Amino acid sequence: MSQVEESVEVDVPVSAAYNQWTQFETFPEFMEGVQRIEQRTDTLTHWVTKVDGVEREFDAAITEQIPDERVAWTTVDGQAKQAGVVTFHRLDESRTKVMLQMHFDPDGLAETVGDKLGFVKRQVTGDLGRFKRFIEKRDGVETGAWRGEV
Repeated sequence: MSQVEESVEVDVPVSAAYNQWTQFETFPEFMEGVQRIEQRTDTLTHWVTKVDGVEREFDAAITEQIPDERVAWTTVDGQAKQAGVVTFHRLDESRTKVMLQMHFDPDGLAETVGDKLGFVKRQVTGDLGRFKRFIEKRDGVETGAWRGEV
């Protein structure tokens, strides 16, 4: 199993960064390779991704969710095997550090080589940068929020 850890500082309050992250169906707007996410229940999402021409579908379960602190998940069904957590750290009233840690199991030679060459790390770094631009462009106003705990 491989892992990646990346972070980004965003110029929005912790509640805005957290609230936006809970809007999984907006992920295709800032995550390359994510074509669609359907929120099926409070704790179950269905993902459709396409990276380098390879399409995958899988379900992910939210295993822990604490408002303004963390969202953790693991895949439960489908073609991808991964787990991770995103944490939110208040830097001051208007700035937040968003940290993503992910464990994943590359499938096949191409994914293993891509992992060794740092493709996943670069993808995560890019996605976090696009999240930063997405939420800051909205002046810290999130598209929605889910404040429940899991």
